[in-house]
Amino acid sequence: MTTSETYIKRCITIAKNGLGTTAPNPMVGCVIVHENQIIGEGFTSAYGGAHAEVNAINSVKDKNLLQKATLYVTLEPCSHFGKTPPCSNLIIEHRIPNVVIGTMDDNTQVAGQGIAKLKAAGCHVTVGVLEQACKMHHKRFFTFHNKKRPYIILKWAESKDGFIAPKSKTKKAPVWITNRYSRQLVHKWRAEEQAILVGTHTVLEDNPSLTVRDWTGLHPIRVVIDRTQKLSKDHSIFNLESETIIISEDNTDFNKSIPPQIGTILHSKAINSVIIEGGAQTLQSFIDSNLWDEARVFTGTIHFSEGVKAPHFSGHLISEEHIMTDTLKIYVNN
Repeated sequence: MTTSETYIKRCITIAKNGLGTTAPNPMVGCVIVHENQIIGEGFTSAYGGAHAEVNAINSVKDKNLLQKATLYVTLEPCSHFGKTPPCSNLIIEHRIPNVVIGTMDDNTQVAGQGIAKLKAAGCHVTVGVLEQACKMHHKRFFTFHNKKRPYIILKWAESKDGFIAPKSKTKKAPVWITNRYSRQLVHKWRAEEQAILVGTHTVLEDNPSLTVRDWTGLHPIRVVIDRTQKLSKDHSIFNLESETIIISEDNTDFNKSIPPQIGTILHSKAINSVIIEGGAQTLQSFIDSNLWDEARVFTGTIHFSEGVKAPHFSGHLISEEHIMTDTLKIYVNN
């Protein structure tokens, strides 16, 4: 691994501190190096706050060193005024001579303009260091801007014999397939994504709150497919813990494929990622529409013998791990 790759890898590592708080902004990481020593680093603050480059520059105690330093960053510095001033302007202001960028920003408001501005000011700019790793890190941001929809994560748990729910149950509450450690991990995931989506049947059967209870973080925006709006306000998804968006006949044409319309609605609300925890029908509708990016599938030790079959899909397995008694497999869409 080259020196530049080492520092970009560090940028990716610290950038993950912003997961779940920066959206719809990208979670960028930045490291500033002088004579092979890191003199400053930072990551994107919660939405509306300072960008990674600003936090990194502010962390440098001796600002005079910046004029002989190299700034490493996962994503092209912005060149436009948004919630904060352009990061490229700040880099130029501090006369940082070298800038190493993991990947260009596809956002049309930037799209090479930040790089062009830096070069015009005399900065030596290198682009494309650990580019694929940086693109993967910024997968939510790039999906949002390039595909005009959120990054879509499917999640379900299935029994050892391939069912996601038993044939019948005695009360309106979840039937747990996984252990408590897996369930805590799911709450961590919820804190990392902007939204969570389920269908009417899941709300009627389980009455979930769809919040983060077993982890520290922001509650995701709740999205519920309720075609005829038959859910009552007594259901937990209507409490005040988080915003709830209803997908119904008022805002969606149910005579057409629903998943693409949901993608468009969420994109219009600046939601760049959603985790779908719905029932088999909801999950299968996104699979059949080929509108998913990642699937996270738990398999527990319980057997149902009969019930609701797990979704049928085809994906590329990228990881497999055991969480105590459970198995977790993560796939990406081919």
